[in-house]
Amino acid sequence: MNTPEKPLLHLVFGGHVDDPRTLNFSDSKNLDIVGIYPSNAEALDAWRGASQSSVDDAHMKYVVVHLHRMLEDPEHDA
Repeated sequence: MNTPEKPLLHLVFGGHVDDPRTLNFSDSKNLDIVGIYPSNAEALDAWRGASQSSVDDAHMKYVVVHLHRMLEDPEHDA
């Protein structure tokens, strides 16, 4: 039986950080939510585009969050 693969959701977002070496976002109420993507490749493309658009701002940082890992982790069900 051939079961279709479920999408592996990835969230891409960014914002200003206190220190570019960390993920301490300065203003979590004003994060730039780029989107949710069904594959790592699509998420990386979106991350790359957002990151390149803010390359002149050293304190702007974008990240990819693997939502599918969080959704599958029983620790997050509590």
